[in-house]
Amino acid sequence: MKTMIKPLLTASALVLCAAAVHAKPVLLKTPIAFGSNLPALGTPITWVSEQLPLVSGGQIKMKIYEPGKLVAPLEILDAVSSGKVNSGYSIAGYWAGKMPAAAIFSTIPFGPEAPEFAAWMYYGNGLKLYQKMYDDGGYNVHVEPCALISPETSGWFKKPVNSVDDLKGLNMRFYGLGGEVMQKLGVSTSLIPGGEIFGALEKGAIDATEFSQPAIDEKLGFYKVAKYNYFPGWHQQATVFELLINKDTWNGMSDSQRAQISTTCKASVTNSVAESEYIQFEAMKKNAEVRGVEIRTWPKEMMDQFRSAWEEVVQEQRKDPTFAVVYDDLKNFRDNYKLWSSRAFINRD
Repeated sequence: MKTMIKPLLTASALVLCAAAVHAKPVLLKTPIAFGSNLPALGTPITWVSEQLPLVSGGQIKMKIYEPGKLVAPLEILDAVSSGKVNSGYSIAGYWAGKMPAAAIFSTIPFGPEAPEFAAWMYYGNGLKLYQKMYDDGGYNVHVEPCALISPETSGWFKKPVNSVDDLKGLNMRFYGLGGEVMQKLGVSTSLIPGGEIFGALEKGAIDATEFSQPAIDEKLGFYKVAKYNYFPGWHQQATVFELLINKDTWNGMSDSQRAQISTTCKASVTNSVAESEYIQFEAMKKNAEVRGVEIRTWPKEMMDQFRSAWEEVVQEQRKDPTFAVVYDDLKNFRDNYKLWSSRAFINRD
């Protein structure tokens, strides 16, 4: 029996090598929604593009196109689905106007932190529902979660906000479902691309903005014109970023190539959480000690009002059947998860 093991292993290795040799090399042309210079937003997909040729032995390569160079950020889904490009890196919430449930797969107000989000996505029903949403929507794409970052700041304001009354009448750049909450509280919101926010703030077209985390916002210079920075980021406790691949391209890959992409994206999720956690405190220290920024925490009264407004938004969004299914699944998961988190972690409700 022992004499048969080595020939069998050798034959299996030859089969695997032959499959790799016959696999057609893949070049993923990937427009991105966030500049590659932005830490934790653009750097994860750059990391992925560097790793893929290494893990695939050169069988998979990725060429990145900065925002707007090949496809505008808000057009990435349609471009990938139609085959104009064979992949794209973005955030699902950008498609919420077409599919309301898409917002849940990026971030939701008072939603899960990064570990809980990853648990639901990979071991709960999250990823299955994510792909189903695109399939049911008629989009010819395969989706891979490919980065995950920790909480954001909840806004940069030119004037202090001491009550909900101070929010009324403000013009503010705000993303996603959090923007719906702010509208309930009297704020006029708009979704301005990251590269245009500073100019809008400086010229007075908007009075305030949220965008991302302190180290990312630092690159865009918000601290120069808005001196009040508020926490916590109740609207985005964690954010998932997606790699979309045209389904014809995905189906044309070998099993090995698909596994290499999926595994590299999962590694990027870990890498991006670590990066986003590491870089924030230095930016916050500079803001407070050098740049004259007041770092403020929302009082409990205002957090309660944000949450109350969010519950109204949920009821409105539930009119969309897919949103209701996805939201209920995540809520059920979170209710069960709380049995663990409320006892295992310090300072958890």
